[in-house]
Amino acid sequence: MSSPSLHIVIAGAGPAAQALVRRLAGKGGPRPRDHRTFEGTITVLSNRDECSDALLELAELPKVSVRFGQAASYIDVDAKMVTTVDGMEFSYDQLVIATGSAPSLPPVTGAYCGLNYSTIDDAGPIGEAVKDVTRVVGRRPLGILVGTGPAAGQAEAVLRARGVRPVRTTLRPSAVVPSLAGSPLPATGILFEDGSSMNGDLVVLAEERTARTELASSAGLELAHDGGIAVGRDLATSVPGIWAIGDAASCDGLRLGLLLSAESSAMLCASGLLSAARGGAAAATAEVQAAA
Repeated sequence: MSSPSLHIVIAGAGPAAQALVRRLAGKGGPRPRDHRTFEGTITVLSNRDECSDALLELAELPKVSVRFGQAASYIDVDAKMVTTVDGMEFSYDQLVIATGSAPSLPPVTGAYCGLNYSTIDDAGPIGEAVKDVTRVVGRRPLGILVGTGPAAGQAEAVLRARGVRPVRTTLRPSAVVPSLAGSPLPATGILFEDGSSMNGDLVVLAEERTARTELASSAGLELAHDGGIAVGRDLATSVPGIWAIGDAASCDGLRLGLLLSAESSAMLCASGLLSAARGGAAAATAEVQAAA
């Protein structure tokens, strides 16, 4: 069964947005349970000028248009129009906000040497890194975990589940200490402002992040108490026809990126979008029949 044709605009081009595009285009995971297919068009508004391989692959799909360097800046709910920072306008039938989150604090010096935990999708790469470190040290690794809050709590659980002995600090370091030249280990410790340090076999930074909600605020969307875009369990926002996925959204008081993987968010959102398309088509048919 096919869905009625509609145009979807996705504001954002991160992992959750990419997963949603793949699923709608029939390129990612199993189809929704009702087996309907999406026959509309998709416009992805990316805030980045660079064209990553993943986005270029999406842009080659016949239903998809990716606009690089065109970050969405304003939503006119009544007109169903999204305006970008350069003044370009894109109309939509359904809009998905996937603007993600940003670090709450400036990056720690040398942070690129360590591992980062921001969303549940980071569990996989950390697991692979732990395997590599374990092979190198030949024993159960000792991990240094930096952070407070839900993200750090999840990161600690991920490390323990993968055999790492995590030592957690809530005091923010001044620097991540890289390993010695020639060592296969990317980072082995952290340094504090008073000169003290903590050493281990790997470093994980799991500091809190702030949802990017400026676009949602322009449309008057309800925000959650934690600052994210409030969504229901179907990922619908407080404004009909607008959805939010990824780390910009918040459900049941927790960032969506900590609740669901990008693929799981995409599956839920795709199902909602297809249902909305079917409902809109049914309403239009009813109007035509009533006018006849």
